[in-house]
Amino acid sequence: MKSKSIVTLTLNPTVDKSTSVDKIVPEHKLRCAAPKFEPGGGGINVSRALRRLGSDSMAVFPAGGPIGSLLQHLLTEEGIAQQLIETVSWTRENFIVVDNSSNQQYRFGMPGRELSLAEQQRVLDVLKAISPRPEFLVISGSLPPGVEPDFLVTIVRAANQAGVKVVADTSGPALERLVEAGGLYLIKPNLGELCKLVRLPELDSACVAGAARELIGDGKCTLVVASMGPQGACLVSQELVDHVPAPAVKKRSTVGAGDSMVAGMVHALSAGLPLREVVRMGVACGTAATMNPGTELFRKSDVDKLYNWLLQTMPMVNAVS
Repeated sequence: MKSKSIVTLTLNPTVDKSTSVDKIVPEHKLRCAAPKFEPGGGGINVSRALRRLGSDSMAVFPAGGPIGSLLQHLLTEEGIAQQLIETVSWTRENFIVVDNSSNQQYRFGMPGRELSLAEQQRVLDVLKAISPRPEFLVISGSLPPGVEPDFLVTIVRAANQAGVKVVADTSGPALERLVEAGGLYLIKPNLGELCKLVRLPELDSACVAGAARELIGDGKCTLVVASMGPQGACLVSQELVDHVPAPAVKKRSTVGAGDSMVAGMVHALSAGLPLREVVRMGVACGTAATMNPGTELFRKSDVDKLYNWLLQTMPMVNAVS
């Protein structure tokens, strides 16, 4: 099985079906526009964003049924290399409707289907069989029913043994368990998640570096990029603290911004860029994604413009305290 230098893992993939109506009115038959179908799920979106940046990756995901076949087809159309683990259960769908009268978006997220223990083992076997080993494994998105956070710990430990750097972008008990187990290369918590990880009742931007350094010092991870929404992001390593405010743009949707940010950082890391440029590429991609409506990711031209602006106008702040 031929490898890319970046592999993404999505355990709870989806196909996003989106449409629009003139106005949402209860109990009326609503005439919808022709639906648009897009592949979805954290790691899959990271792979799609990496493709737009010019980086190849392999998307690994479980999928089944007609929706699973559609997901494969959509990814093939976008030129995404993929490794499917077939499942008994059908892949889920999400449904998004835009009310044209108000321009408000309604998102209906369907629950994932259960991933059996045998199917989980096949996911692990597929990851272990990838050769040559990738440089990065990006674990992103939610867990489907039947999957415990300890399964992710098993994946991380296997990756560590193979010398693969793990980027984890999940939330809740899954993120907490992964950080508790340690061995991660990069995590991207928001401020609320970082609070929980260091067991503090609250946390402001001035305390981000100290909280992140606590995790790094305990060997939980190598890099922390705290996502701060409109305030941008703060990258913390053992030697560096670099806060990059988000550029002011006209925001149309925040959907996909987090996945775009992860893709930007992994793209820069795989290219060997310094950390100063890694976080700026991440912020540029995340911000560019907010400039597009609906479930779109970003336009490469917007990323280039924002990235160059951040390099020129946002100085790096070094700190070793």
